[in-house]
Amino acid sequence: MQSVDTLLHARWVIPVEPEQVVLEHHSIAIGDGRILDLLPSPEARLRYRADAELEFPDHVLIPGLINAHTHAAMNLMRGLADDLPLMSWLNEHIWPTEARWISEEFVHDGTQLAMAEMLRGGVTCFNDMYFYPDITARAAAQAGMRAVVGLIVIDFPSAWAQNADEYLRKGVELHDRYQHHPLVTTAFAPHAPYTVGDAALEKVAMYAEELDIPIHMHVHETADEVAQAVAASGQRPLARLDGLGLLSPRLLAVHMTQLTDAEIERCAEAGLHVIHCPESNLKLASGFCPVHKLRQAGVNVALGTDGAASNNDLDVLSEMRTAALLAKGVAGDASALPAASALYMATLGGARALGLDRETGSLGVGKQADITAVYLGDVETQPLYHPLSKLVYSISRDKVTDVWVAGRHLLKGRELTSLDMHEALARARHWREKIHTKDEHAKD
Repeated sequence: MQSVDTLLHARWVIPVEPEQVVLEHHSIAIGDGRILDLLPSPEARLRYRADAELEFPDHVLIPGLINAHTHAAMNLMRGLADDLPLMSWLNEHIWPTEARWISEEFVHDGTQLAMAEMLRGGVTCFNDMYFYPDITARAAAQAGMRAVVGLIVIDFPSAWAQNADEYLRKGVELHDRYQHHPLVTTAFAPHAPYTVGDAALEKVAMYAEELDIPIHMHVHETADEVAQAVAASGQRPLARLDGLGLLSPRLLAVHMTQLTDAEIERCAEAGLHVIHCPESNLKLASGFCPVHKLRQAGVNVALGTDGAASNNDLDVLSEMRTAALLAKGVAGDASALPAASALYMATLGGARALGLDRETGSLGVGKQADITAVYLGDVETQPLYHPLSKLVYSISRDKVTDVWVAGRHLLKGRELTSLDMHEALARARHWREKIHTKDEHAKD
């Protein structure tokens, strides 16, 4: 018998690649953080001897979910300002709060809270955009979570940097620090077309090419954003980015709720990726991303939650369901986004967008053992005819019981192993008191 680190026996395994496949009574053998084998359980019991052998008789094992767009530290602003349109929400509440409170401590505590929430929801990898990305990178590395850390660029000063050149310089330094890290990678993260000028965007395009990393940016988030750009420059933001050389397979265009058919065709030609955040867009009334049209055109679409300040959670399982239902409604076609496609968007679609599809996003031999176990034995899932459909249309994140990242068991029977949840909760209460007290005094 061959010795392995971990052997997982499950009632069902959904590898995602190939799509639509559901394997029954299969096992996953893990060694040195990678998947060594995926085979029928009777064969696995004869072939392998493991240091840890775990049984999941009522579970489905899936690739770890990928949150392709979030602002992790903004968990500390969850529920701070609700039921507002995007620009009112930003200008009157979020940006003033950030100006007052953003610090290394704030980003560390908010990221810890976000990672705890994501792991308990089956997320193994997140793509972040926020200030103090060095703190986010360090927190992810310490927790053992996979992260793509956004090297933020914005034209106005913050506690992190004073101008676009300083943002870029610090970003390149952070990239150099983590370029060989097994879990943490980087992407340039210019905030949006309306907050970053042409000169900075041209430098982002140049540096991204030199460093061979993605560009992560909010694009065409609202009709108002597009209208203001046209009024100011005569160009829609996507056309401006195209002229600056940003439309390429490197670009992760987030939201994209305002697209013409010609723009969809251009996105397909350029090979860019679209990050769909359905629940945040619905809550802010930002519009509907034309997911069905994009996918028909051949554009890769991944899923993100956005930050918890605008969603108000980091629940990728919920985003899958909302994305599938919304796509059907917008397209007027019940088959517009099937369950298998929604799961693909939350796993391998996200990995493709982030340039990580050789390492994660599906359960294939040789890939990193980023795995989520979901319990399907409760009354909410019975009777169970189709595990894949049940996963998308019936499951809530409290059914996630176990999570592995690179073979490390980070969630074990709903208990976090690398993060102190009690400490994260205590710090969240600490920040609530500080921010709430300040707001109350301001009102007085």
